[in-house]
Amino acid sequence: MSDNGMKVLVLHGPNLNLTGFREPDIYGKKTLEEIDAETKQEADKLGIELRILQSNSEGVLIDTIQEHRKWADGIVINAGSLTHTSIALRDALVGVRLPVVEVHLSNVHAREEFRRHSMIAPVTVGQIVGFGGQSYQLALHALLSIHREVV
Repeated sequence: MSDNGMKVLVLHGPNLNLTGFREPDIYGKKTLEEIDAETKQEADKLGIELRILQSNSEGVLIDTIQEHRKWADGIVINAGSLTHTSIALRDALVGVRLPVVEVHLSNVHAREEFRRHSMIAPVTVGQIVGFGGQSYQLALHALLSIHREVV
């Protein structure tokens, strides 16, 4: 593994701290800690430095995005329910001018109608949905590919 110098901010939104406990038939049985550990392991293999945060607070997520605008080369975000409602989160992602990959544990397009609309999708480079915790790892590969094209 060679260190490519890439840095990625991984954000988990509201209620993701309950992953593994909350509706395991939809979100899976792995805890967020297990998903984070697997994501860190994949990042290490790829030579990516990670910072990971989970918050139930929209303001904390926005502050974190803004605070990391000069540190990060990209963002992976599972905004949870804020995906469908937060113009402020969308504006923060636009404002930092970084490539963003939106991820979801479940296939939101196969669920309730309201889950199919994302406020942030139009300002991301893409979405990865329905692959459980592996969605985060796939997002790292996507960002690394984009980073290599730019550098």
